[in-house]
Amino acid sequence: MIALHNIGKVYQMGRRELEVLRGINLHINKGEMVAIMGPSGSGKTTILNIIGCLDQPTTGSYLLDSKEVSRLKTGELAQIRGQKIGFVFQTFNLLPRFSALANVEMGLRYARTSSRTREKAIQALTRVGLADRVTHKPTELSGGEQQRVAIARAIVKDPPVLLADEPTGNLDSRSGDEIMTLLTNLHAEQGITLVIISHDASVTAHCQRIIRLKDGQVVAEEMTA
Repeated sequence: MIALHNIGKVYQMGRRELEVLRGINLHINKGEMVAIMGPSGSGKTTILNIIGCLDQPTTGSYLLDSKEVSRLKTGELAQIRGQKIGFVFQTFNLLPRFSALANVEMGLRYARTSSRTREKAIQALTRVGLADRVTHKPTELSGGEQQRVAIARAIVKDPPVLLADEPTGNLDSRSGDEIMTLLTNLHAEQGITLVIISHDASVTAHCQRIIRLKDGQVVAEEMTA
């Protein structure tokens, strides 16, 4: 499903080069639930951005569904994001003036779906337990409910890959546990490939495998189940 071969990433910082990833080799199978962990600056978010086609590696190869995507043009990468990848972020990234329903409908904007937009958005909100909150704006929702809206927006187009960057980072422990249970259930019910970036060790209890990074390299892989 996801295969990174000798991935390197270097950012140009004025006259200085910052090497963030150093020869990453990583395989994630279809339907797998994986946590990528490591200290700040280890390269976790950079890897997630490359997997999500938000960034491109400086060196190496990235295959998604056996297709080389690391050298695609911007428009082609946007098309893949729209059709195959859902994103969940720590900060929710909801539009404050719009209802939960309208925010979820935004998830279909680039997915090339031509009909039943509102119906699909309502179904997604129902799947995350917010059938009675469709007209509420983000300021009228708790942090956990806002993250549920963000998850609904990510899954409304039925992507085969879901990427979550610190999905519990802005939540209290109870809300964080509820979000992880929701993600685990979605993974089990829909067979999506789920990749989670997290500092929270409790997140690993829900995942099948943990990939640990340090200084831009994979230093360990652990099976949890």
